[in-house]
Amino acid sequence: MAAPTLQQPSFLLVNLKADSITKPLLQRCQDLVKIIDEYPAKELRVVFPWLVETVFGSLDGIISGWNLRLLHSRSNEYNVVVEFLNPSGPMMKLVYKLQAEEYKYEIPVNYLPGPVKVCIHEGVLPECPLFHNKLQLPLSGLTLNLALNPFEFFMFHFASCLITPKSYPQDPHGSSTDSAYFVLVDTYLKYFLPCEGSVPPSPFSDSRGSVTAPSPRSSGVSFAGYGVHSPSLLKHHIFHQPSVNADPAAQEIWRSETLLQMFVEIWLHHYSLEMYQKLQSPQVKLALLQYRLSMSSQPFAPPGSGTAHTYQEPFSPTEEHVLVVRLLVKHLHAFSNSLKPETLSSSSPPAHSHTHTSPLEEFKRVVVQRFVQQKLYLFLQHCFGHWPLDASFRAVLETWLSYIQPWRYTEESTTPQPDPNRTVPDKWESFVQENLLMYTKLFQVLLNRAVRTDLVNARNALMVFRVAKVFAQPNLAEMIQKGEQLFLEPEHVLHQRQPRGYLTPSQGGSFLSSRQRVVTDMVFRVKGHVYALEGQDCQYKQMFGCELRGAVMKLIQIIAQARQTAKRISDHSSEVSANNSFLSWFGMGTSELNNTFSGAEPEESGECLKKTHEFLDRALENLCQIFKLNQGQLAQLISNLSSSQDDGNNKQLPDCIQGENGPILTDLGRKQIISGLRRFDIQYQGDPELQPIRSYENALLVRMFYRISSLLNERFGGHMNALCSRPDLLGRLGRHYLSDLDSSARKLKLSPTWRRSSERSRGARLSLRPLASYRTLLLLLLLYGLGAALSLGPVSSTLLLLTGGLLYGLLVALCGDKLKAH
Repeated sequence: MAAPTLQQPSFLLVNLKADSITKPLLQRCQDLVKIIDEYPAKELRVVFPWLVETVFGSLDGIISGWNLRLLHSRSNEYNVVVEFLNPSGPMMKLVYKLQAEEYKYEIPVNYLPGPVKVCIHEGVLPECPLFHNKLQLPLSGLTLNLALNPFEFFMFHFASCLITPKSYPQDPHGSSTDSAYFVLVDTYLKYFLPCEGSVPPSPFSDSRGSVTAPSPRSSGVSFAGYGVHSPSLLKHHIFHQPSVNADPAAQEIWRSETLLQMFVEIWLHHYSLEMYQKLQSPQVKLALLQYRLSMSSQPFAPPGSGTAHTYQEPFSPTEEHVLVVRLLVKHLHAFSNSLKPETLSSSSPPAHSHTHTSPLEEFKRVVVQRFVQQKLYLFLQHCFGHWPLDASFRAVLETWLSYIQPWRYTEESTTPQPDPNRTVPDKWESFVQENLLMYTKLFQVLLNRAVRTDLVNARNALMVFRVAKVFAQPNLAEMIQKGEQLFLEPEHVLHQRQPRGYLTPSQGGSFLSSRQRVVTDMVFRVKGHVYALEGQDCQYKQMFGCELRGAVMKLIQIIAQARQTAKRISDHSSEVSANNSFLSWFGMGTSELNNTFSGAEPEESGECLKKTHEFLDRALENLCQIFKLNQGQLAQLISNLSSSQDDGNNKQLPDCIQGENGPILTDLGRKQIISGLRRFDIQYQGDPELQPIRSYENALLVRMFYRISSLLNERFGGHMNALCSRPDLLGRLGRHYLSDLDSSARKLKLSPTWRRSSERSRGARLSLRPLASYRTLLLLLLLYGLGAALSLGPVSSTLLLLTGGLLYGLLVALCGDKLKAH
């Protein structure tokens, strides 16, 4: 991060720092464009590290820079910033200008990803060639630095801008995919990893005629070593690495390699301590032990040596981080699928036969498997295991689904209306086999998440449906099954099957021996993939085995329970909405003041619940298709579950035990409430007259009518009880107009507290609270207005209303029992 050592202060840098405080961003960019064009590289080399930090922020997060992640298209500065940082814009022109002079800029090793930092501190050469031949022993002996060229330095800060914690608040109105940073990532990927054509050359050249990378890969290294644990070196060897000879053919794509390696290392190369220890190969562990033994006999050890530096990296990717990774995955698939057919058909011979293949075409052939696969697998595995159980997991899920469906990013898939039931082409069988764990292991981890997720929520149900839909694509399950069979092929069978010499049919061989060779190569490829990601001692669980089949049946049962819960909530919501209709507003519906379902959230009502039911139904169909489940058994399972839930309200309650004062929740009951599978039927059990004043009631009238009704109940309570206890017509008429607490208490399962309090307040009571409702007042006003229009006075209208009310009460008293029985 520090600039090269300066002998004299730069007046240009001082002026730019002063302008950054006083001038607006638009004017500063215009000044920078002129300075980059007019000043020589010798003057600009001092400005460059300060400018990079000003734009992207400091690596420690203290300086926020231009806040590219918060800069959206609606901002006035958006277009200025995007144009300035464009791959062919002024900032990149400055990079190429300094690149031609081969200047170096230092980055502290402490800002590297955790695994790379630990490798360097413990004397092991990092597997990524991007960090080879760049380590410098500090003069002060305190910190290690990495010497990067201007292009690497720029891309390191640009990539780190995404994961560096910032102190500014997130914009609630802006989308991550609309930010300037997201747009620039997409632009850089399309420019340096083009699907058509080649990478545009640099506008500047050095004395040798081309802008070269400081440590290009040699022709002997090629791409074969990337993504595989390299042989370790002692720290002494790291500081004294010999320089490699430049490969002229590699100069065409060194910027593409650098950009991709920087993105992959900074964004994906993070995982837990257990995973770090698991990934260390036996060769690495042996070299590390030898190094520590040799260092223990020396009086001086370089800083960072020994076991003092343990791997501790708290890694919590954000949703924005995952969305950018998905953008990278999608573009890499499109980039790899743009490989020419003749190059693709010749990709099976050994590497030395690619003499007529351009470096860019060779890069397309290996970019996904050797540059991204391992680190993306570990990244997704970490996210699957640590992401919260909410709908924000959709970003991680879609990133995974994008990677395991490379056929979506071909020229054939760009049709306006692709067929959803299109069969996965057979040419992708090798991709599925070489990425077997991406399909099987991550599916198993997702299965464990799904059974702990609230599937009543429509967004969570959509995620389960998305996964089932992807894996239900025709021919995909068969490809995965074949890959598992290849991995489980015993070693001794391979040696027996492998012929002594491979002869073509024209040389006297048979087609059978040629096919055996192909199968053997496929077996070794699948085994190598699994062992590289999970280690030699991994315990592989088959995706279509008995154990996982049981887990799938458990998920199906939970899906069925969620369907029933969603249906029950939807039916209850429909009843509530019907009761709150226009006629109910005028008092012709239910008179209960608490007829709302308190357990439903906004996402769990109305159309969302209908979508939940649809998503879960289609997910069940797809799961049956994937695992060849019997439709009859599935229907029986769902019907049994439905009937068991309809056997009474007690069976719909959460699991609980009976205590001294009523039911007590168990751990299972708490999980059922959290997951939304079961809920208590919560209703108000206190004195109806003392309920909180509602928004549709007049507070003054509620209090006034309560005092009047309390006075009447105290004076005539005995007469009311006697009237309601009569079995004749007058008794039924009194029970209709007077509130009978005994009958309402028998309908509810009262709590222990209400049982004790209700014993003191039982009996018939007069309630005038309905008259304080605004809808009742408006209805009376309309009726009196209608009476005035018919030339009826207030007294006549009142008598008519009382007569109508009495007749309605007589009708209910006479026919109420028959209507209830019907």
